[in-house]
Amino acid sequence: ASTTAASASDAAPTIELATPAPEEAPPMLGQAGTLEDLDGWLQTDATSLADFDGSVKIVQFWTFGCRNCKATIPHLAEIYADYSSQGLEIIGVHAPEFEFESDPAAIAQAAVDLGVTWPIALDTDKTNFRSWQPGRRFWPRTFVVDQNNEIRFDRIGEGAYDELHDTVVWLLENGP
Repeated sequence: ASTTAASASDAAPTIELATPAPEEAPPMLGQAGTLEDLDGWLQTDATSLADFDGSVKIVQFWTFGCRNCKATIPHLAEIYADYSSQGLEIIGVHAPEFEFESDPAAIAQAAVDLGVTWPIALDTDKTNFRSWQPGRRFWPRTFVVDQNNEIRFDRIGEGAYDELHDTVVWLLENGP
């Protein structure tokens, strides 16, 4: 990524991403699904995944009782803080593993306790958890979806945070 020095006569400063994008485009892994038959949303006025069309999206399937899910949150929070103002959105699709994780009030409190500040889709019956993950299913599962609804990153479990970051940065700088 090139940078341009702004002179005093420039009308608006150049917005730069925190780090330059990698040169190689992230792979196209298939079309992303939708989010259907949800039990509502928390922390947003959105009513569907389509409300985020045109954005780079991290879609993570998680549940608040999952140790591995909780371990990803600080990394997602850092990426969200760095790039939400440049077009990144995170959608946490909460798909409970156990009955105690199904209560919306408990999910909302867990979001506060864990520092989850992005929109949360409530997938209580795990309809979307299953449709996005045919075969074996995992918590957490993190996808990056580009501006054209194409999956560009898919990670089961923790880790690959540099690759996640680089995918987001590349898509924000270069589009799909």
